[in-house]
Amino acid sequence: MKVSIKPAAGFSGAIHILLQVLLPALVFVFARLRFFELATALILLAKWRMFAVKPRHWLANIRANAVDIIVGMSLLIFMIHSGSQIMQLLWAVLYCLWLIFLKPRSNQLGVVAQAYAAEALGLLALFVHWGDAPIYGLVIGAWVVCYAAARHFFSAFDEPLNRFLAGVWGYTAAALVWLLSHWLLFYGLVSQPTLILLIVSFGVSSMYYLEKTDRLSIMLRRQILFVVIALVGIIMLFSNWGDKTI
Repeated sequence: MKVSIKPAAGFSGAIHILLQVLLPALVFVFARLRFFELATALILLAKWRMFAVKPRHWLANIRANAVDIIVGMSLLIFMIHSGSQIMQLLWAVLYCLWLIFLKPRSNQLGVVAQAYAAEALGLLALFVHWGDAPIYGLVIGAWVVCYAAARHFFSAFDEPLNRFLAGVWGYTAAALVWLLSHWLLFYGLVSQPTLILLIVSFGVSSMYYLEKTDRLSIMLRRQILFVVIALVGIIMLFSNWGDKTI
């Protein structure tokens, strides 16, 4: 009779969680010591498995891991711009929660949440860190974040037009950022392009999800569209446009 020896119950799981916690902890330490380049390298080195295959698979692996990289880099940027140790620690804790609870989820809602989290954090970090960068830099950054998030979102539904739809959303985001960056406004730390993109993205993705799950009625579609248009209209109408032209 073949006998297999298994580790104590929960031991391997505990080791896995410990290793997951170690990355945000080290990133937090490097951020506190202002070794930002080392913290960046650590986040990227954690994805070394992307390149542990033949080179022809590298691009596909980068696309598959883009959401995780965007979240990690965004939370590092928030640590860099935080004025207190407590806030930096809070971002590190959020990074832990991402790695332990949200990132491993492979069900439909989990993948949708991952995509939206990456888009929200990525756009926020883009304008917080590079808000005074040339417009073309912001346009490229917005396209990368929104394209990667959209591809991840549509992968949850096995969408045959995944690449095309992600490209459309990436182009839409880039065009909107190009236009609004000429009058770049901030509401606290949130830029106007980020707020509008997140509202539109949430509305469109909600309708897509409801349609795919056969729960989108005509009335519900109209309500979602009305709310999205109303929110965007309020933002545009009550924004202070004076003396903001670049």
